[in-house]
Amino acid sequence: MSATNNQSTFENFNEEQLPVAKHKLHDWTHFAGLYAAEHVAATEFVIGATFVALGAKTMDIILGLLIGNILAVLSWTFITSPIAVETRLSLYTYLNKIAGDSMTKLYNWANVIIFSVISAAMITVSATAVRFAFDIPAQLNWYPTNMWFVVIVFCVGLVVVSIALYGFNAVSEFSGICAPWLFVMFTSGAMVLLPALSLDVLGTTLPSGWNDLISLGDRSIWTGVDSAGEPGIGLVEVIGFAWAANTITHFGLIDMALLRFAKKKSYGLATSTGMMFGHYVAWIAAGIMGAGAAVIIGKSIVELDPGDVAFYALGWSGFVIVIVAGWTTAITNLYRAGLAAQAIFFNHSRKKTTIVVGLITIVIACFPFVFSQILPLLTYAGLLVVPVGAIVFAEHQIFPRIGYTRYWSQYRNLTFSTPAIVSWGLGLVFGFGLNAFNVMSFFYLFIPTWIFTIGVYTLLAGRYGAKEKYPKEEEQERIRNEKIVTFQEEKSKLETIPKKDITVFSKILKLVSLVALIITLILAGIVLFDSANENSYINNREIFYTYAFICTVIYFVTAYWALLRVKSINKAKNE
Repeated sequence: MSATNNQSTFENFNEEQLPVAKHKLHDWTHFAGLYAAEHVAATEFVIGATFVALGAKTMDIILGLLIGNILAVLSWTFITSPIAVETRLSLYTYLNKIAGDSMTKLYNWANVIIFSVISAAMITVSATAVRFAFDIPAQLNWYPTNMWFVVIVFCVGLVVVSIALYGFNAVSEFSGICAPWLFVMFTSGAMVLLPALSLDVLGTTLPSGWNDLISLGDRSIWTGVDSAGEPGIGLVEVIGFAWAANTITHFGLIDMALLRFAKKKSYGLATSTGMMFGHYVAWIAAGIMGAGAAVIIGKSIVELDPGDVAFYALGWSGFVIVIVAGWTTAITNLYRAGLAAQAIFFNHSRKKTTIVVGLITIVIACFPFVFSQILPLLTYAGLLVVPVGAIVFAEHQIFPRIGYTRYWSQYRNLTFSTPAIVSWGLGLVFGFGLNAFNVMSFFYLFIPTWIFTIGVYTLLAGRYGAKEKYPKEEEQERIRNEKIVTFQEEKSKLETIPKKDITVFSKILKLVSLVALIITLILAGIVLFDSANENSYINNREIFYTYAFICTVIYFVTAYWALLRVKSINKAKNE
C-alpha cells in the first residue's frame, strides 16, 4: 500500500485509539520514575494513620507490607504488562474490541467517576498543606466552610489539570523530577520525628537496638489495638491490604494505559519503585511521622490531617511535600480519567475531555468528604473493575491456549457482548456477595472474584461464538495491524528523535540537585543519630527545617532548569 493510502486510512484516527508507535516507547527509567512519584503520594499520610487505627503490630507491618507489595509488583509484571506490551493499547480501546460499545461506554463512565474522585481527593490533600500555611481552619465537614479553602483548591487543581493536558510525556517528566525528592523527604521525616517518639516512650532520643525499635513501635505506633480498643488486624490482613491497594490498576488492568509505552514486558518490575519506596518505606515512614507529630501536638494520630503531620516532620518542606505528593497522584489519575472520557466521546480530543473532567474534579475536590473516604473508595473501586480485568485476561491470555478465537466479538460485528456484560454483572454479585456474607477478608475478595469471572466469561463466550474460527477476519486484522505499523513508521520520519543534553552546565545542574538531596538526608541523619538529649534534638530539628527547605528550593530549581535545557535543545532541533 502506498504512503498516501496509509496516511488517508489512519490520519483521522485519534492517536490514543491506535497501538503505541515503536518510536514512542520508553525505557524502564521512565516507569521507575512514574510509579515512584505516583505511589510516594499524599495518600501515604492517610494510610500510615490507617494502620495505626486498624491496630496492626510492628512486625506485622514490617513483614506484611514487604510481602504484599512484592505480590503487587508481580501482579503488574505477569498480568498487566504482558497484555499492555503485546497489544500497545489502553484498556479502554482493547475492551471496545472484545466487548463492544455498550459495555465499553458503561465501563469508561465508571472509570471517569472513579479516577476523577481519586484525583479530587489528592487535590484536597494538597490543599490541606496550603490551608495550614495560611491559617485557614481545618475542613472537618463534608462540605467546605471557608471560601478561601475553595480558592486554594481551585488554584491547586488548575496545576494538576494543566500538567495532565500534555499527556504521558508531561506526566512522566513531572513525576521523574518529583520522585527522588519525595522519597528523600518521606525518609527524612521519619528520621526527624523518631527521636520525639523515643523520648516520649523510652526516655532517650534513639532506640539502643532492634529490640528497642520494635518495642517503640509496639508501644507508640503499631500497638496491636485498634481505635476502638479491640485487638487489631494481623499479618494476613496487612499482606492483603498492601496487595489489594492497587487491584484497580494491576488485576483491573487500568495500567495498560501506562505500560503500553514500555519497550519490554519486564518493565512491569519498574513498579517496584512505587511499591517498595511508596507503599513500603513511605507507609512505615508516614506512621512514624504521624505518631511523632501526635506526640508533639498532644493529639491522637487519627485527629491529624496531612498538613499537620508534614509540618512537624519537615517544617516548610512539609507544605511542599503534601502539595507535590498530592499533585503527582492527582495528575496520573486525571490522565487516566481523561483517557476514559476520550474513549466515550471519541469525536473529541483527549485534551478537551481532560479539561472538562478536570474542572468537574476540581469542584468535587472542594468537598472534604472525598478525602476522608478515600480508602473505602479505593477498595470498592478495585472490586468493581477486577471482573473487567478478568474478562480481558481471559480473552487475551486464555482463549488462544484453549483454541478459542481472540476478538471473536469484533469479528462478528457485535456492538453488545452478552458474555462480557453478564460476566461483569455476575462477578460483581459474586464479589460483593462474599463481602456481604463475610466469607473471607475483604482485602482478598478480588482473587476469587477474578477467577470466578474468568470461568463465567470463558463458558459464555464459548457458547456465543468464541469457539468458532474466523480466518477471513483474522487475516483482515493482521493486514490492518501491518498498515498501522507502516503508517506510524512513515509518520515517525517526520518527527525528530529526542536529543540528550550532555553539556557541562546541565551536568552541573543535575549534580547540584543530587547534592541537595544528599544534604537533606545528612541533616536528617544528624537529627536522628546526633541528638544526645531533648535540647540538642530540638536544636538539630530546627536546623533541619531551615536547611531542608533551602535544599528543596535548590533541588526543584536545578532539576527543572536541567529539564528545560533538554526541551530547549530538542525544540531548536525540531525547528
